[in-house]
Amino acid sequence: MTLNTATQHDNLLNSLLPQLGQLIPAQFIITEVEQLHAYECDAFTTMRQLPLLTVLPETIEQVQHVMRCCNHLNIPVVARGAGTGLTAGSMPVENGVLLGMSKFNQIHDIDLNNRTALIDPGVRNQSVSDAVAPHNLYFAPDPSSQLACSVGGNVAENAGGVHCLKYGLTVHNILELELVTIEGELITLGSAALDAAGYDLTAIMTGSEGLLGIIVKIRVKLLPIPASTRVMLAAFATIEDAGHAIAAVIGAGIIPAGLEMIDQTGIRAIEELMHAGYPVDAAAVIICELDGSAAEVEDELNNVISIFTGLNATDIQIANSAEESKRIWAARKAAFPALARLAPDNYIMDGTIPRRALAQVWKQINQLADQYQLQVVNVFHAGDGNMHPSILFDSSDDDQHQRAFELGTRILELCIEVGGTISGEHGIGLEKINQMCLQFSPIELQQFHALKQAFDAKQLLNPGKQIPTLARCAEFNAMHVHHGEMPFPHLERF
Repeated sequence: MTLNTATQHDNLLNSLLPQLGQLIPAQFIITEVEQLHAYECDAFTTMRQLPLLTVLPETIEQVQHVMRCCNHLNIPVVARGAGTGLTAGSMPVENGVLLGMSKFNQIHDIDLNNRTALIDPGVRNQSVSDAVAPHNLYFAPDPSSQLACSVGGNVAENAGGVHCLKYGLTVHNILELELVTIEGELITLGSAALDAAGYDLTAIMTGSEGLLGIIVKIRVKLLPIPASTRVMLAAFATIEDAGHAIAAVIGAGIIPAGLEMIDQTGIRAIEELMHAGYPVDAAAVIICELDGSAAEVEDELNNVISIFTGLNATDIQIANSAEESKRIWAARKAAFPALARLAPDNYIMDGTIPRRALAQVWKQINQLADQYQLQVVNVFHAGDGNMHPSILFDSSDDDQHQRAFELGTRILELCIEVGGTISGEHGIGLEKINQMCLQFSPIELQQFHALKQAFDAKQLLNPGKQIPTLARCAEFNAMHVHHGEMPFPHLERF
């Protein structure tokens, strides 16, 4: 820290602390550098920044007070939930306040008649389903980090999970949000009813990554636990057969609760950790879960078996008990911990592509991996085209580190090239901000900026994330596009 920077830092602290102290207890404000390191990054650990200070409020009034103080002094604010994000979306900004929402962890009301729950943003995803399970209900979004991630963070990133194919992303499973604006005003978006008048600002807020307001309460939808559920695992000898099988299931009009695909390296890593009975010689496996009434599920199960058999499945395992189903899914959800055993670092990508491009993109990713001399493990929410290629590398090796991020960039560009998008559920944050310049035109980006301006005219909420400036895009595109040619011109366009 330079002398000028240190002076600015001290001046901001001296101005802000007395104002915060009017309503925030001293023990809720963290200024010690050693403790601030706990908040310097999210799960995307290669980008780090210490905040000016961290505030851990426990009431809405305290959140409002923090926002009013920061707005008055023109100090940026970054909201943080459980810190499980993967795009540096909750990384602090220099001389900004990190607003930790971990103390907002209560379930306030469970409305059984209307199948909703009013919860705090810091409530863990899995805790919602656990709380309503005695009433035969559950909360559908289930990201792999659901044991740790907070629902407020799920809203900020519009998280999904293995069951989003049938039951939707977070945006499809919330009804109402209470949020605090940068000016400290408390407003309600949506309603407890199934519809609300006016613009759908609840949907706009979902996936906004903390750029528009601070969420302090969430009303979520609850669904009845299906009467019947069957889980199957099918092995395939080629990537092409697995990709065609995914497309064929959806093409037949069957919408499974979950439809996942894992490549051979992922299968072997998972099996070494979990011993779940995955066929380690398969090029790919598909996990398919069907739910609904017992008759409906059995009919769909037979149809899927027929489809998989007709497309050269080499092995089909049908779970015949809840324990066997749990074993298959537990192994799938342990995919990323399993990969941690293969390399010191794992760069988990997130993009979405048309289902019919699955096999093509999978092969292209493997070719890119060879080109960059890095190992990539492919794990897909294949039913909705959301893929999570994981690049294995060693961050202590500068060359590997650089190649890993260049490869990640190429994979995101590949998603765009085949008609997809650079995020399925992880958001943009800082990690993918340059690729937003390829995903959207300047006119479209201007509309994003206009929306941001309407909510946050001073640009104090999570600044520099998600939406790139037009100047940044001009510079990026000038460096990126050569002779007017976009990357991957040889690929078929969808």
